[in-house]
Amino acid sequence: MTKLGLLPIAVAATLLAVPAPARADVTHVRLGAVRVALRQHTKQVVTVNHTRGYHARIVFWALRHGRWKRQYVARDGRVGYGGLVAPRKRHQGSGTTPLGTTKLIAAFGRHPRREWWDLPYRRIRKGDYWVEDNRSRFYNRYRNKAQGGFRWWLPTANVNSSERLRDFPVQYEYSIVTSYNRSQVRHRGAGIFLHVNGSGATAGCVSAPRWLIKKLMWRLDPARVPVMAVGR
Repeated sequence: MTKLGLLPIAVAATLLAVPAPARADVTHVRLGAVRVALRQHTKQVVTVNHTRGYHARIVFWALRHGRWKRQYVARDGRVGYGGLVAPRKRHQGSGTTPLGTTKLIAAFGRHPRREWWDLPYRRIRKGDYWVEDNRSRFYNRYRNKAQGGFRWWLPTANVNSSERLRDFPVQYEYSIVTSYNRSQVRHRGAGIFLHVNGSGATAGCVSAPRWLIKKLMWRLDPARVPVMAVGR
């Protein structure tokens, strides 16, 4: 398997930016009270079961010998301060976490790439942003301000401001990118990740204790088509 960390940064950035392929046929299963839409060949699932307020139980499942087995359980997961919402009804800046199933497609963080991480990975560097500028063709993509193409200078209060990744050293120590809104529907929201817990609710992402995200970094395998399912 090709390791993204061994490729030039420009190539790695391109791989992180490509749109997700067309959705394959899916089947449904219920794991820990969460309904999961399984992609073809999916053998790894992270379920997010909302419990109360912005809290959730996060479980990592693996398919073994035809049966789904719980591998890790974290009861201190978090969702957005605005609650949960159907993906097509979500609006940027609402603080809501989209319901349903998305693929786990890449990762980024503060550390050098480890050889046993199989997800495409990019280490955060000075000037790196997640683009949330609705006028940019790089909407909902990882990009450095030196590359241009988005208004990185907009203040955080502006609806089109992008997220400077170095501003979140705790949450983005390890962060896993979901396929939410890879088609770049404007104003639907960008940057929905599975990352390390901060001090409270998220702004729409799902977060979990550091130990769990760290384990997922070495367990998640693109060949097993990992997904995350968020339920009530």
